[in-house]
Amino acid sequence: MIRRILFLLLVFCLPGPLASGQAIDNMASFRMIDAKKYIRFHYENDYFTATDYYYTQGMNLEVVDPSYHKFPLSKLLIVSNSGKNQYGISLEHNGYTPTSIESNTILYGDRPFAAALMLKTFAMSCDSLSRFRVTSSLSLGVIGPAAKGYQMQKTIHGWINATEPLGWQYQIQNDAIVNYEVGIEQSFVQFRRNTILINGFANGRLGTLNTKLSTGFVIMFGDLNSAIRSVFIRSRRLDPLIQKKKVSVRFYGQPMINLVGYDATLQGGLFNKSSPYTISAGEIERITFQANYGLVIEFHALYIEYFKTIISREFETGLYHRWGGIRIGVKL
Repeated sequence: MIRRILFLLLVFCLPGPLASGQAIDNMASFRMIDAKKYIRFHYENDYFTATDYYYTQGMNLEVVDPSYHKFPLSKLLIVSNSGKNQYGISLEHNGYTPTSIESNTILYGDRPFAAALMLKTFAMSCDSLSRFRVTSSLSLGVIGPAAKGYQMQKTIHGWINATEPLGWQYQIQNDAIVNYEVGIEQSFVQFRRNTILINGFANGRLGTLNTKLSTGFVIMFGDLNSAIRSVFIRSRRLDPLIQKKKVSVRFYGQPMINLVGYDATLQGGLFNKSSPYTISAGEIERITFQANYGLVIEFHALYIEYFKTIISREFETGLYHRWGGIRIGVKL
């Protein structure tokens, strides 16, 4: 029943999906950690791909703990009554710039400056009998100068002796962020002694920051940990060779299609229309293609990930964009 409800929500209730307004995905299946409690820091930057424009930086600090099911906003999340549930809270900051930060004028036809700061409460629910996983989150925050994107970029550029950023006075103006997200994932294929896994997924976001629908598939191969195997693998027993390894390594790829409805980092806030420069609705690319790929290393209680992302242009005069990132987590 829960799967039918989720599919109906994704198909009928969401006008369409966004490109990268809320870029960090801390709930992806290939990032699952086998622990009831953990803390993890996500850092993304286009520096990893030798670029310096568009989605320029993202940070997310998350904590997962069973006690967070008592958090009032967690009552609004979708969880299973019979499956295994995890609850978490995270603080996230994203920054966006045009192709140049050396111009003190508006670069028309380019991406606007924008920054977003959010508190996110999230839940991950697994049904091992049907090899099915549900994720949901609620993000509350602000987009605009209140998110301190200029101050953060100026500080970081000062540390590394880089160019002082100009043009932030033309950024997207202050507006409220209220965004809800639902994701579903189903195991399709597993083979080669259960070291290769292929899943299909659909994800929808609705709110004042962005509205979008994404769909695609995930392929994982390597040393799949017990958290992943317990949900998606028919035979959940770990391979003896994997059990003996002190260091486990897995690789993943995630091609997807995004159907774009609304993106406040491009179009401005939903309520505040005073932004000095925005991309019009007619210039938004309603379909974008994206691919995420990377590797995860786990050593005892330590989690380390390195990844890269590429996405097609998000507006008519835009460019393809690439960025990368690292994630470091510790089981508690």
